[in-house]
Amino acid sequence: MSETAETQRVEPNALTCQPPAVSPDPNLSANYVQGWRFGAVLATLLLINAVSQIDRILPYILAEAIKTDLSLSDTQIGLMTGVAFAVCYTLLSLPLARQADRGSPRMVLLICLVVWSVMTALGGMAASFVFLALTRFGVAFGEAGAIPSGHAIIARTIRLERRGLAIGLFSMGIPLGTMVGFAAGGAIGDSLGWRTALIGAGALGAAVAVLAYLVIPSTPRVMVTSKVTEPFLASSLRLLSVPAFRWLVIAGVALGFASAPFYAFSAPFLIRTHGFTASEVGLSFGLLQGLMGIIGTLVGGRGFDRAVRSGTGRVLGPPAILFLISSVTVTAALFAPIGWVAILLFVPTMLAFAFLLPWAFGAAHLVAGPGKQAMASSLVMIASGLLGPALAPLMVGMISDAATSAQIPNGLGLGLLIVPVACVLSGIACLIANQRIAELIRKT
Repeated sequence: MSETAETQRVEPNALTCQPPAVSPDPNLSANYVQGWRFGAVLATLLLINAVSQIDRILPYILAEAIKTDLSLSDTQIGLMTGVAFAVCYTLLSLPLARQADRGSPRMVLLICLVVWSVMTALGGMAASFVFLALTRFGVAFGEAGAIPSGHAIIARTIRLERRGLAIGLFSMGIPLGTMVGFAAGGAIGDSLGWRTALIGAGALGAAVAVLAYLVIPSTPRVMVTSKVTEPFLASSLRLLSVPAFRWLVIAGVALGFASAPFYAFSAPFLIRTHGFTASEVGLSFGLLQGLMGIIGTLVGGRGFDRAVRSGTGRVLGPPAILFLISSVTVTAALFAPIGWVAILLFVPTMLAFAFLLPWAFGAAHLVAGPGKQAMASSLVMIASGLLGPALAPLMVGMISDAATSAQIPNGLGLGLLIVPVACVLSGIACLIANQRIAELIRKT
């Protein structure tokens, strides 16, 4: 199917009652992939998302080796894993999402994949903090378009009744990438060095880009039928004016403050506090994260599909409850006297992060309506990927450095108390968004 020859027309947003930007096509079902192609497309998208997460997560498990080799402080590690990535990632997410919505999400995804793979490999050649931070900017530049364009591909090629499962499978790449990144990254870092780990990850991304070019089909373009095309900034502000979506964004902001420091400093915390090696942390923490991610995204995707079919609009209750539970367990983990107990107490939080993904993105798509799924995904990503990842790791690093200077024990654990506080706030925001979406459903 040619991207220039085919045009997808979709229906106006029923929830927000926005003016119709596109019109329905009675032959829309012809654009959906079927049979083996359905599995091949989803498997490739999952692999791309996994590679994206590997490239993002590697500096976390390699942080101690990088810190020693380049003589960095915890504050610099926080800057590298936080601000250097988050700022570029979020600033570019929305324009790349707009391009995916209006143009070819396939080409956006392929170009982004090549960019972040090259920049990951260049990170392995860094000889200073500045150069390494610049490569993280480059990785963020590429990865900013991955999830929005992936969601746009799903929206144009997967039937509505299977999209919760499709988003769940696509999202499963995040925990799988985390598992591989922690396990393989820790092992390679200990045996061959952190530079080899980054260069190898970049080479893997280049190979996946070739596979994606061959497997992912050309997607039909969206044809705007309204006389006036609303600028993407105005369209974004219109969506943010909807209370249900606004509370979903607030939940995303809180999620960023919980997840970013959790992944940035859990490995250093376990290594320093409980004496694990990078390989041991990578294997145990990574495998558990991968297992929880598989369970969370698959069960979450199916759960979201059932919630949508119920017609009640209550599509965020279960993840909200899980976040409230995880706030208790992660607090206990930070003060557990035994290492393996601390790791086990981290498990509910790992599950909560993965479980939320299909619910949050599915709810965002539901409120935004057809033709704006990539933009909705981008706004949720900006919410979870800007303030939290930019500030929370830096805050944890500064608290840890200050505690170390004052000779206070478990300084890194004290800094990581940001995580349970943010989990509580995210759970509360999800409960409010859940109610607001239900109100929208009742009005339509």
